[in-house]
Amino acid sequence: MRIGVNALYLIPGGVGGTEIYLRALLAALAAIDPANQYTIFINQETDSALVPAAPNFAVSRQSVRATSRPARILHEQLRLPLSGIDVLFNPGFTAPVFTRVPQVTVIHDLQHKRHPGHFRWFDLPAWRLLVWAAVHRSTRLIAVSDSTRADLLRHYRIPAGKIATISHGVDPRFFSLARRPEPIVLCVSTLHPHKNIERLVRVFTRFHAQHPDYRLVLAGMRGFHTAAIEAEIAASAASGFITITGWIPREELYSWFTRASIFIYPSTFEGFGMPVIEALAAGIPTACSGIEPLRSIAGDAAWTFPPDDEDAMLAALERLARGDLPPQPGPERAAQFTWERAARETLAQLERAARSA
Repeated sequence: MRIGVNALYLIPGGVGGTEIYLRALLAALAAIDPANQYTIFINQETDSALVPAAPNFAVSRQSVRATSRPARILHEQLRLPLSGIDVLFNPGFTAPVFTRVPQVTVIHDLQHKRHPGHFRWFDLPAWRLLVWAAVHRSTRLIAVSDSTRADLLRHYRIPAGKIATISHGVDPRFFSLARRPEPIVLCVSTLHPHKNIERLVRVFTRFHAQHPDYRLVLAGMRGFHTAAIEAEIAASAASGFITITGWIPREELYSWFTRASIFIYPSTFEGFGMPVIEALAAGIPTACSGIEPLRSIAGDAAWTFPPDDEDAMLAALERLARGDLPPQPGPERAAQFTWERAARETLAQLERAARSA
């Protein structure tokens, strides 16, 4: 089987969790599948190191830059060279419309449906059109959680049997980090409105008044809500103990997971919530908002709180600070999520789509 992978969307260091997803999944596919032939379509910004060094994996660099979104979409729709491909895998929401090649498309979340106010006005129409087209033109869909699957069925008139839920895995390295905890509260998150970081800053300010040795580290890309968060930090009595790292290399991220004594994830909306699984794998005492899918992913390995309740968020931090840990060990819970399983289930969907041609 000849499998094309549409990685044109990837802006290294610029698309958050969907980049981690693609890199980890390709590596896992290379590990389990030596037989099928893969062609990875990449843009001008993406280094060919994205593609595993396996004899059945090839790179096809396209003459387009992902940072020019209109040009990237036009290239994807009209110029992606799909002749000789048995099935096309689209891991980043969008898919070519004018093709007869069977397609499997990953929908990570439907935030543009659930929280349209979190999108800039000029981005929203494109999101609506492109995701609608991908949902209806794809042969098979992959949702990364049952929550996202439910959203797909709620917002689009498609048969339930078209969608497979395949959760993310977790990077095995998190299980083996040599932990050296410091008084650090870590939150790994892009600075977007739904991540609830302004509320976290207010809660940490109250927490810091009772625990002055702690600091808050916000590790992740500077999203378009950064200015509002920086204003909240500037107004905080604990502003000198709050750090925004911006995008950081993977090795630096591992370092923060090694040093953090508490991990918190207060998001109001998620498609999956990969940082929570990473924190559990690393063995960091963890608290997260009690929304789906975070509640189901974390199970009994994290304390949860309503994301709009600052008192409850503070209470969760206090429990972890005094050593009151959740009943299930984090690594035990995180071990249920592997990229090998995700790769095998994804490959099964690609084979199913190819057979439908």
